[in-house]
This record gives sequence, structure tokens and C-alpha cells, in this order.
Amino acid sequence: MAEERTLKEYATPSTEEPHTIIVYPTVEGNNFEIKLSLIYLVQQNQFSGSPTEDPNFHISTFLRLSGTLKANQEAVNLHLFPFSLRDKASAWFHSSQVGSITSWDQMRQAFFSRFFPPSKTAQLMDQITGFAQKDGNLFTMHGSVSKKCLGFAPIMV
Repeated sequence: MAEERTLKEYATPSTEEPHTIIVYPTVEGNNFEIKLSLIYLVQQNQFSGSPTEDPNFHISTFLRLSGTLKANQEAVNLHLFPFSLRDKASAWFHSSQVGSITSWDQMRQAFFSRFFPPSKTAQLMDQITGFAQKDGNLFTMHGSVSKKCLGFAPIMV
């Protein structure tokens, strides 16, 4: 039978620890520490979830910053990634199911699924395959446009 609580008990803030969305890997030894300066750098490159932002560029920048810490990269990435989100992206992360993320690959896949949906990939592919060279335009110019569009597409393994 369910535990019976009074209305006052429901209105009183809980003293229980909040459950985490990420199940962090165990780290050997007690020398795992993320410096505040690294958290600050990550927060300077936050992703808000705006349609004009490039999620692929965000992940690339994030990995470059997190890679400066010589430790278990899986643990570092999982601990740091929430600091790299704000606004809609942070709301998305905090609305995820408790314990639903257990690896960096899972986190990256969930991030791309939310912020780089298949429709956006299809739109970019249409731009790449649907261009036509106009009189006076150099082919190299079109090649650079194609490379730019391909750079936006996430690399899904």
C-alpha cells in the first residue's frame, strides 16, 4: 500500500538527495578533480539550443576543452557536459529521465538526437545535392559551400 502523507508533508521541501540523470562511472583513486578554471572555460562556450547554433561545433569545442584534463575522459566528459548547456539545452537535459545516461556515447547520441534531428540532416543534404552552378560562379566556390554544409552534419557512429 502507498505511504500516506498529509498535505503539509507534500508542501514541505524534501531533504532527500536529488537523483541524477547521469550514472557516473567509477574512477579509480581519489585524484579525480576538475579545476574551476576548466569549468569556467566550458561555461564560456555554452550551447543554448537555438536553431541557429551548430551542435556539432559545440561538441567539437567541448571535447577540445575537456581533453586538456588528463584523466578518465568518460568521467570527465560526463561530469563537465551539463556545465556546457544553458537555456533550452539545459532544460532538455534536466527533463531527461533519472539514470538514463550511462556513457559519453549515450550522452552525445541523445544530444544530437535532440538538437540535430534527421529533418535538419535531410535539409542540409538537399542543399548539398540541389545546388546548380550559375554563370560566372567558380566551381571551387560551390565546393566550399558543400564542405560547409557537410561540416554541420553530425558524425554518428
